[in-house]
Amino acid sequence: MSQTVEFKSNGSTASGYLATPASGKGPGVMVIQEWWGLDSGTKAMADKLAEGGFVALAPDLYHGELAGHTEMDKAGTLMQSMPADRAARDMSGAIDYLAGHPAVTSKTVGVVGFCMGGMLAFLIAANRPDKVSAVVPFYGFPQGAMEPDWTKLKAVVRGHMAENDSFFPPDAARALETKLRGMGKDVTLTVHPGTGHAFMAPHNALGTRNEKVAAEIWPQMISFLKKHVV
Repeated sequence: MSQTVEFKSNGSTASGYLATPASGKGPGVMVIQEWWGLDSGTKAMADKLAEGGFVALAPDLYHGELAGHTEMDKAGTLMQSMPADRAARDMSGAIDYLAGHPAVTSKTVGVVGFCMGGMLAFLIAANRPDKVSAVVPFYGFPQGAMEPDWTKLKAVVRGHMAENDSFFPPDAARALETKLRGMGKDVTLTVHPGTGHAFMAPHNALGTRNEKVAAEIWPQMISFLKKHVV
């Protein structure tokens, strides 16, 4: 079952797409959108997580704005103009909403993010170590000035990056993995050979969807989240 829900966001309100499993209950997972907005692809991922037994919430970080899958310039503008502090509040509010939802059986929350959402997944994990226990970022991670205070990161991270990616280069992903492991963090960022940015995207807007890799990763991710979101 899926529905649009509203939740508190540090004195204001935000909305999101909530998908619940057929059983009615399950561990909580937040799904963070790509730069297009809360689109059909993000909702499909939330639905698929619900089919896997999770209560999945995708917050609308653009507050109703959306770019079509051929509108890369608009998507870039929406991403650049998104207030970082508001996005942080909305993600934190989504975590609190999940943590207090009667259908959620876990004491912690998992985070799955794609592209821009992959980068934001790292940030919210570092900012909410009290609740985020597992992170699965896809082809996205913070770089340079965008990096948070990594000392606060407690979550286990299993990221999936593309080999051919000018947005988030694989060498930078490997460097970040080395850096975080050196700090004692449980982080693995796998670069998948032959893949391009957005290789998981169901809408295939960039023409890079890789069915074989997607089919291999998904059950691994489900198992990982079930182990660490408890």
